[in-house]
Amino acid sequence: MNVFARFFALTVAALICVAPAASRDGGIAEKADVGCAPVRDDLSADDLERVLSVTRPTTDFSRPEPFEAMPAGAATTIARADRMIFSQASDNLPFEDEQDFHLGKALFEKLWVSSPSSTQASDGLGPLYNARACESCHVRDGRGRPPEGAADATSMLLRLARAPRDDAERAEIASHARLNFPDPVYGAQLQDSAVPGLAAEGRLDITYTEELVALAGGDTVPLRKPHYAIADPGYGPLDAATTLSPRVASPMIGIGLIEAIHEADILARADPEDRDGDGISGRPALVRERRTGRVTLGRFGWKAQNPSVRQQVADAFAVDIGISTSDFDRSHGDCTAAQTGCLDLPDGVQPWLGAVEAPDPVLDLVTFYSSNLAVPARRKASFPETLRGKRLFHEAGCAACHAPKFVTRRDATHKAQAFQLIWPYSDFLLHDMGEGLADGQQVGAASGREWRTPPLWGIGLTKTVSGHSFLLHDGRARNLAEAILWHGGEAAKARNAFAAMPKDDRKAMITFLESL
Repeated sequence: MNVFARFFALTVAALICVAPAASRDGGIAEKADVGCAPVRDDLSADDLERVLSVTRPTTDFSRPEPFEAMPAGAATTIARADRMIFSQASDNLPFEDEQDFHLGKALFEKLWVSSPSSTQASDGLGPLYNARACESCHVRDGRGRPPEGAADATSMLLRLARAPRDDAERAEIASHARLNFPDPVYGAQLQDSAVPGLAAEGRLDITYTEELVALAGGDTVPLRKPHYAIADPGYGPLDAATTLSPRVASPMIGIGLIEAIHEADILARADPEDRDGDGISGRPALVRERRTGRVTLGRFGWKAQNPSVRQQVADAFAVDIGISTSDFDRSHGDCTAAQTGCLDLPDGVQPWLGAVEAPDPVLDLVTFYSSNLAVPARRKASFPETLRGKRLFHEAGCAACHAPKFVTRRDATHKAQAFQLIWPYSDFLLHDMGEGLADGQQVGAASGREWRTPPLWGIGLTKTVSGHSFLLHDGRARNLAEAILWHGGEAAKARNAFAAMPKDDRKAMITFLESL
């Protein structure tokens, strides 16, 4: 079965299957009928017919599809594609919500300071931390990068974790009570900065080895393989079982729309047993939502470990910056029991402001800002070279994981995101990407070889916004061609198809990706 037929068959099966429906709050039945996805519960019969029609995979590459140039529907921004293009509000954001967007932006850019401080509404940093502001990692709401000789690795970090050691720990993972087990001394993340008087945990050290990859026509591409270590460890050696997983900051655009995709449409694409035999076996990342305790669909983070924008924001506040919120009350951030010097330092909780360092208005506003960052309009979507590249992208099988389009929930929380035809180019499922990209670190449902399919919208503006072209979870790829050639595992067939293309075809496919 080809990718077009597979997608349509799975989507129709999901929509007509009699199974426990995904609830409006995102809960998912943990023991739903095997092979039977939840049904969309937000659509009338007329809406359902429209959704099926507009999301049907195209077979006509002679012209753009209707509305393809507006990848976020009415939320798409048509502002000039300059270095600030990722920081625009959704174009259909109601006027009465603009104040909250701008307040959220100010808090996103806010620099936190150590405690105690005269600026009591801004203290509580760390004591160990990676950044002083959200903006420090997500510069202009764009993509992070490896240090590449820079003084620090602010937009790149190392996650620290080990696998479960016994049946009890495996049961914690299986029940979604935990994602993994942090280092007993250094915690879940290497903190390369610290407040005055405290030693940082260490520095990220990267070295590369290169190998040439042969392409059709005699061309070669050098791929660089990274090797990671911790320099100047401040608290002794890591546990022997601790693995290092590098992560660069992801672009912020469109994440509210991703949250507004109905669970049924994502689950419809899952095929964990590869029943259709096409080699693609995407799996949903089921996680436990911290606020409600419900098991729901993970869709944010490199391993889809977070179910909502709010939880992603709360985790970043706590672990990256060391700021507590009502959703994640960690006033000493990622400090562990072994780091007594860190735990002895004062926190930034001000009783007159609330019980945490960043009271709910802060978390609410940063979440609102993050959820309403617009996706830029496509460039050159109708150009013949772009359309040719799009055809090649589909023929190579890339769309099997980088699913082009969805229609968001009719009952989305934010009305600006409701019932929009969007083009994120992701299925938001976990896929085995092969040994070359493996980090060896389990994160909840995701194994050490699995990664969530990252959305491709905005990828052609990476250099414009972020000033670089580093791609993949650790920035090892220096351009789109290298990123494709690192694909393995379930994506090996598509990767090999790209490598076997004539040079002009490879160029056309890159042109298509640059238009996104």
